[in-house]
Amino acid sequence: MDTLIIEKIQKEIEKFEPTTDLEKVGRVVRVGDGVAEIEGLENAVMSEMVLFDDSGDKSLEEAMSSKEALYGLVLNLEEDAVKAVVLGDVERVQEGMLVKSTGRVLSIPVGESLLGRVVNTLAEPLDGKGPIESDSYAPIERDAYGVIDRKSVDTPIHTGIKAIDAMVPIGRGQRELIIGDRFTGKTTVAIDAILNQKNEPEDTRPICIYVAVGQKESKTARIVAQLEEAGAMDYTVVVSASAAAPAALQFLAPFSGATIGEYFMDRGRDALVIYDDLSKQAVAYRQLSLLLRRPPGREAYPGDIFYLHSRLLERAAKLSDEKGGGSLTALPIIETQEGDVSSYIPTNVISITDGQIFLDAGLFNKGTRPAIDVGNSVSRVGSSAQTKAMKAVGGSIRIELAQFRELEAFMQFAQDLDEATKKRIDSGRRMAELLKQRNGEPLPFEKQVVSIYAGINGLFAGIKVEDVTTAEGKWLEYIDGQHSDVLKEIHSTGKLEDATTEKIDSAMEDFKKTHTDLFSTDEE
Repeated sequence: MDTLIIEKIQKEIEKFEPTTDLEKVGRVVRVGDGVAEIEGLENAVMSEMVLFDDSGDKSLEEAMSSKEALYGLVLNLEEDAVKAVVLGDVERVQEGMLVKSTGRVLSIPVGESLLGRVVNTLAEPLDGKGPIESDSYAPIERDAYGVIDRKSVDTPIHTGIKAIDAMVPIGRGQRELIIGDRFTGKTTVAIDAILNQKNEPEDTRPICIYVAVGQKESKTARIVAQLEEAGAMDYTVVVSASAAAPAALQFLAPFSGATIGEYFMDRGRDALVIYDDLSKQAVAYRQLSLLLRRPPGREAYPGDIFYLHSRLLERAAKLSDEKGGGSLTALPIIETQEGDVSSYIPTNVISITDGQIFLDAGLFNKGTRPAIDVGNSVSRVGSSAQTKAMKAVGGSIRIELAQFRELEAFMQFAQDLDEATKKRIDSGRRMAELLKQRNGEPLPFEKQVVSIYAGINGLFAGIKVEDVTTAEGKWLEYIDGQHSDVLKEIHSTGKLEDATTEKIDSAMEDFKKTHTDLFSTDEE
């Protein structure tokens, strides 16, 4: 009987005590270096958005809808307090300020309205083109699709760079790492891949998302200007968390990029996201982790740094037909020090991705653009993601170039070389020259096929090595003007049929006759 009376009294008390509301409001007890310690949020959950309330007596909904709303992200759940990173102007957060629980994880607006825009980590506009109107919101962190929901990568995403499309093919849904020292052209490769999507049919053209993490704002502005000039911003979103942005926004920016890409993938479309770069994201996360008093591990990075990158990159996928068949392709960028790929962050990301494009500072300094090291670059998807035409012409290039690089090193010490070795070195030099490409000038894949086919079938054998690039330009001009049907055929079928190769062989003979000035008399 006593127990029943106690329960009734307890229920009556609960009517007058709004405990649930009290549990949703906390107070800042300490703030510094972008981290606020909050007491009172007993029901807070990890990655929850909290609202720093400096707006007076407004309701939660009114405060959240305000343009001046300042949010935090809960990252530490401790015994008597929670720690949240401030997503914005830290100076607005003061000790004693009220903090309200929003009850939802960090979400950003997504949708078509983001195309052509430059936004920050929270998808707020940075380009002065007005607010972004979107009814769709998506959490920036979510579980990656499982094995059953995926299918194997089988469709290429052409970068427009001969050396990559021929030797290190990238498929839709793949994760291909771009790695190399500072100033070796990593960003250039990624931007060329965005520019080249202009050459793809509009119905299959991937939506491109470029995420700039810790980059100088001047560099990002230059990239946006380049994309606008080429008309590529129509299908591109730029997410910028500059070097001046708080560490929290730099660490979250790649997740925002993945979320924007997933919106299109979930609707059966293709998306390409570039993370430039994950080294700086790792540094921002290390900074936050040390401020949150998490124990440091190797090189002072926290123990879950591998999980940070794996849960980001696992979101790239090629979905099964039942799920709509969309894809999200990831091109993460990692910066190395003196070519050291064995340090902590590079080895982590190499083990997560499906291959890497290694850019070598030595080749770059010799004038090879792009400076791709064939021996260290690999695509684990391989020729599954190549068109049959590219597979037919690109198969032998990789071995030939790798052999040439070895012989080139050996040649420095050798006095006499036999004729076969001389011939191989000469052929390798011309092939290396043929694969050079100017920045911002990606080639449609059908032109790449015709160019490489001519190279491996001896069209440039009688030309001086330094004239190969000029001769290639004239050859492509000639075939575009005189034999455009060949290019259309390769583009539409993706194959190199016998009839097509006969046409190209015939065109090569005609080209030699009409461009005698290019071919030297000392033909080898």
